[in-house]
Amino acid sequence: MPFEVQKMTAAPISEPATDPVATQAEKLLAAAQAKQIAASKRRKIADKAGNILMPLLTIGVLLAVWEGLGQAFPGGLPSPSMVLLEAQELIFNPFYDRGGVDKGLFWHVLTSLSRVGIGFGLAAVCGVLLGSFLGTVEWARKGTDPIIQVLRTVPPLAWLPISLAALREAQPSALFVIFITSIWPIVINTMVGVRNIPQDYVNVAKVLRLTPAEYFFKIMLPAATPHIFTGLRIGVGMSWLAIVASEMLLGGVGIGFFIWDQYNSSRMSDIIVALLWVGMVGFVLDRLVALLGQYVSRGTAAD
Repeated sequence: MPFEVQKMTAAPISEPATDPVATQAEKLLAAAQAKQIAASKRRKIADKAGNILMPLLTIGVLLAVWEGLGQAFPGGLPSPSMVLLEAQELIFNPFYDRGGVDKGLFWHVLTSLSRVGIGFGLAAVCGVLLGSFLGTVEWARKGTDPIIQVLRTVPPLAWLPISLAALREAQPSALFVIFITSIWPIVINTMVGVRNIPQDYVNVAKVLRLTPAEYFFKIMLPAATPHIFTGLRIGVGMSWLAIVASEMLLGGVGIGFFIWDQYNSSRMSDIIVALLWVGMVGFVLDRLVALLGQYVSRGTAAD
């Protein structure tokens, strides 16, 4: 019987049957994920809207209460409508300059900011250097800590008579008050940051045999940056408080002198507008230092 080779035809491969239960589960899972994403987007929008609407609502309520109290007790603190009526020029034209001290609020604030920039800048440089030294040298920290703790509690205006007696001029005295008021939080926070540098960083510096300057710029300063900028934020706020207080007594152009001068002229509406400027400028200064800290420390500085 001849050997016959039978040709085998390959059977077509059939696709696996689709499980209706699994398909339905996948659809439900996709729908749930879509709902979750949509809900997350709605929450983010609601949070952003709340961050804007809630402060506006709170301000509106406070203004309404203030307006009601002003109308109920005339002759006292002026109401918002009265402030708007009496201080229109200050509100809508802060850039006027008629010479002398007769200037808009912008020029008074700009003069105060220039003084703060000089005094706070010196305090920042000296505070970081001194704090780094005290954080590194144990005996120096122990010797100066009681002095720092005592001096940092002295109010800004208490330094003014000493500065006037020593410097005998208003402008240097104001700069000294800013400097001596804002330097202590910078020193203390820098010192804490340096003392909290991980020991591994110090060991690496020893292995690499870094010079003191290299250790300061490559190890110490980057590691202590979050603490340093915390101190800078506190310091810039205190310097703004100090300049406003000192200018009330020193005279000349400046937001502090403007407030005191308007008080002597019984112009309460102008004082209220000036206080709003002081608060807004202080807030901007704080946020600028915070943003700079976030940039320098790559997001590790305190908000």
